[in-house]
Order: sequence, then structure tokens, then C-alpha cells
Amino acid sequence: MALTDPLGDLLTRIRNGQRARKDSVVTPASKLRARVLDVLKREGYIRGYVEEDVAGHAGLRIELKYFEGQPAIQHLARVSKPGRRVYSGSKELPRVRNGLGITIVSTPQGVLSDAEAREKNVGGEVLAEVF
Repeated sequence: MALTDPLGDLLTRIRNGQRARKDSVVTPASKLRARVLDVLKREGYIRGYVEEDVAGHAGLRIELKYFEGQPAIQHLARVSKPGRRVYSGSKELPRVRNGLGITIVSTPQGVLSDAEAREKNVGGEVLAEVF
């Protein structure tokens, strides 16, 4: 069966792993998933990730982060979905929790957080929101 929303699958695996208090979760590897994980690591929401071989296929092991027993990610949601894409210019990028959270944006300059996209003055597809 084909996976129609690989990024949604990644976000769901992270959410489920944190609810189950797992140290790490494994997901199939792709360039988009790796770039999104780079943003989450830069912003301090995960400890990191490594590429590994899972049953003969490339995979990513994501090291989840907790603070005083609570997950570092309180909310993780997909914004732009396969059935309804959401695009935003650099001036109109949404602010999550009045700047306390981040929006992950796919731009012509790569996958960036909303603050990085505003700094570089680029817009793009709003992938997810995190706080």
C-alpha cells in the first residue's frame, strides 16, 4: 500500500512515540523527512536523528526529547495536507503561540523555520506547526 502523506506519517510517529514515553522512534528515510528533522533539532524539539538500515531499507531513528518528564513537543500538527496545500509569503507566515512555537516552511532555499524564512525574506508551503 502506498503512503499518501509521508510527512504526516512522520509527525504521527513522533506524537505517538512521545505519548508512549519512548526514547526513540523509527521512520522510513526520505530527504524531506530529514530536512524537517534538521529544523526540529536546530530549534531544540528533538535530541537528534541518525540514519540506519531497517529490514533492508533506509530508515531514520529519531531521538525524542523530554523535559522534567514531559515531552518537549506539546503540539505537532500538519498544516498543508495533500488535499489542501497551504502557501504563505514571508510577511504572512503564521506565528504559533505568539512566537513561542515554530512553523516549518518548505521554501526555495530549503526547509526552514518561520523565523529563518522571515530573516531570508522567503515564503513557501507551510508544512507543520510545533510548540
